[in-house]
Amino acid sequence: MFMKTVLADGQAEQQVIREMKARAAGARGDIEQIVRGVMADVQQRGWDAVVEYAERFDGKAPYIVEPKVLDDAYNACDPKLIAALEKAAANIRDYHEQMLVKTWEWNRSGGETLGQTVRGLSRVGIYVPGGTAAYPSSVLMNAIPAKVAGVGELIMVTPPTENMSNEVLAAAKIAGVDTVIAIGGTQAIAALTYGAGFIPQVDKIVGPGNAFVAAAKKLAFGTVDIDMIAGPSEVLVIADHTANPTYVAADLLSQAEHDKLASAVLLTDSMAQAQAISCEMERQAKQLPRWDIIKESVANYGCAIVFDDLKDACRMADVVAPEHLEVVTAAPRELLPYLHNAGAIFLGQYAPEPLGDYMAGPCHVLPTSGTARFFSPLSTDTFLKKTSVIEYTRDALESYAQDIIALAQSEHLDAHANSIAVRFAEENNDENR
Repeated sequence: MFMKTVLADGQAEQQVIREMKARAAGARGDIEQIVRGVMADVQQRGWDAVVEYAERFDGKAPYIVEPKVLDDAYNACDPKLIAALEKAAANIRDYHEQMLVKTWEWNRSGGETLGQTVRGLSRVGIYVPGGTAAYPSSVLMNAIPAKVAGVGELIMVTPPTENMSNEVLAAAKIAGVDTVIAIGGTQAIAALTYGAGFIPQVDKIVGPGNAFVAAAKKLAFGTVDIDMIAGPSEVLVIADHTANPTYVAADLLSQAEHDKLASAVLLTDSMAQAQAISCEMERQAKQLPRWDIIKESVANYGCAIVFDDLKDACRMADVVAPEHLEVVTAAPRELLPYLHNAGAIFLGQYAPEPLGDYMAGPCHVLPTSGTARFFSPLSTDTFLKKTSVIEYTRDALESYAQDIIALAQSEHLDAHANSIAVRFAEENNDENR
């Protein structure tokens, strides 16, 4: 059979989980060592180091892509593509405007005013890969939530290769990117992390990249913030006997075609359904241009597991915590309360994963490799900085004074206690004069 199929027995589930998580092993030691050297060199020598690495790996020194180049790229694109990008941008913007957290204030009781200021980050860098393919959809998905959040300046870096395509540059224009800089790889991350030449230091770096970029972002964290370290793509589909095998097979293949480390897993309560979907996957895959990639991906990281009860499948899904989770059953919403860990959940046969990749509105930058247990999708929250605000009157503070002093003294922080005590000791002294 094209995709191996097993009965659920505990061991089978654990084996699949181990294999999926093994894909996300960190960058090899030699990559991390190289990246660490580049990052340190840029931090020490600044622009000279950035130019040297850019000329070595990008083939030219970094440069700013002029607005006219973006305009020309936009005009050179197929009008149908521009219409699709504009429609996707509108949906992404609408969705993220709905979830935007705003500054708030609360008067808890007499004289106690508490709140939180919510502001967009001042400057954010977006990394856009330029290796084997161009992804204008990723430009929209990273840039538009940042703009909705109120980020002051949005800088996009991308290698000066053939994949600095018209489509990518048009997407940058549509998304409202402020500056596009032609630079890629570790040197781009290092320049955004420390600031070099005309490339300013940013507050946060987002966007996918190869193993060198991922390692650089990992090292940058702490000096700047990052979104996440993305692992290989994955989809997990829960399907019952009512699911259309053609649809499910197509959805599983849509992830398997990403690369040889991608994972496509089916959980079902029907052996007949698992076999039908596997056969349909093979039929469709042989007609696709990326057949060689799909074949290896499915052989190594594809699997169908047959359960007696789909609630048990839900329990496994929660352990896997997949990037994409499709529920293709007669009543998908009935399973939703049992599903807690996933980057994005797609309900029903007309909500396939590519809908989320391109058009629905939620961001397709999602946690992978089980990190959906504690990470959330990229969104406006990714680009917001929250600050607590505290304002008390004299009477409000006095009502807590002895409690604060007691807590401070229990921790042997006498200056903390004194900070409270002096405010009332001075007034008591004035009254006694």
